[in-house]
Amino acid sequence: MQYGPDHADVYEVVFRSRGKNFEAEAEDIARLIRTRFPGARSVLDVACGTGAHLETLAALFPHVEGLEYAPAMRDVAEKRLQGVAVHVGDMRDFRLEHTFDAVTCMGNSVACMSTSDELDAAIGRMAGHLNPGGVVVVEPWWFPDNFIDGHVGGHLVNADGRIISRITHSTRQGDRTRMEVRFTTADSAGIREFTDVLDVGLFTREQYLGAFASADCTTELVASLSLEGGRPNGPGLFVGVAR
Repeated sequence: MQYGPDHADVYEVVFRSRGKNFEAEAEDIARLIRTRFPGARSVLDVACGTGAHLETLAALFPHVEGLEYAPAMRDVAEKRLQGVAVHVGDMRDFRLEHTFDAVTCMGNSVACMSTSDELDAAIGRMAGHLNPGGVVVVEPWWFPDNFIDGHVGGHLVNADGRIISRITHSTRQGDRTRMEVRFTTADSAGIREFTDVLDVGLFTREQYLGAFASADCTTELVASLSLEGGRPNGPGLFVGVAR
């Protein structure tokens, strides 16, 4: 699933209104990286979306780049991050010409992989772009044992002359999450509605750890940084270090 122009347009304003602080998260990510690689100077943000994390990372590290599959999200990032390379690519098979001291992948994006083999491939590609001793930080989706089947969520935003409502319904379908996300937006031009249906993998902790092990990384799960309204948006962050 890749977000289109309508979703890219409301993505940040909705998440920020829900309490997500992209800047603080990026600063915490930088600390996680530097505690494991004090001299880190370069970061690649995979599935960088609108570039909200990358903007702060660019102020904290001498060299940053992004990778984004969805054209609408990438377009926002490119306009925001003048002078920062935002590559077109799929996390399962991307190959850049150089490596980095750290690679990040936030927003539960890695869980959009269809199978455990694809998860292995994505983690492998991230680790494959690390310098020796480099750090990879990955935000997973919920594990099967802490996912709430039938979870519903709702949020209303009133900002800059625009009203945005976001309603979600998440159900378990085998080892996948089906999340329906329905938006209604209203401004002086009228009222519009659109719906995205997200297919997200309920990979186990062991599947994630196995993917990092296959990529020759030592790994730990640390507390989540993504707090929306005081609540985490997943079980934490996997932090791997290339052996």
